[in-house]
Amino acid sequence: MEKNLKEKFMEEAIKEAKKAYKKLEVPVGAVIVKNDEIIARAHNLKETKFDTTKHAEILAIQRASKKLKSWRLIDCEMYITLEPCTMCAGAIINSRIKKIYIGTMDEKTGAAGSKLNLFKDYTFNHNVEVEINVMKEECEKILKDFFKELRKLKK
Repeated sequence: MEKNLKEKFMEEAIKEAKKAYKKLEVPVGAVIVKNDEIIARAHNLKETKFDTTKHAEILAIQRASKKLKSWRLIDCEMYITLEPCTMCAGAIINSRIKKIYIGTMDEKTGAAGSKLNLFKDYTFNHNVEVEINVMKEECEKILKDFFKELRKLKK
């Protein structure tokens, strides 16, 4: 059976998360899609670049904006392996992304329903549709494996 587009694009975000994992970055990946085509992809580089703002979502937004030559990512969708934090949720809203697909929720810092919901509980100039738990098991597994391995390395 052929995979649906949601799974296809989330698998690409998972590939990005695996790249982060190999760099000992928290394994979060993101892809931005327009007209059923990936226009940007990224993974966390916070540790590598020594920069708090180098989250997968921010980097993907920057790359998509450069490709489209616009900060307005109208009619774009983002696939993210982990629920965005407040910084990334704000950037998603401000960049006018139409919809986000989230792999798994982040109970510690999530801003799409776990800790707070910037997409639903507040009124901004732009509304973002949110769909959660897309390929949840796969997205959870990579994070659990990463933190398990990280704890072993620190012993």
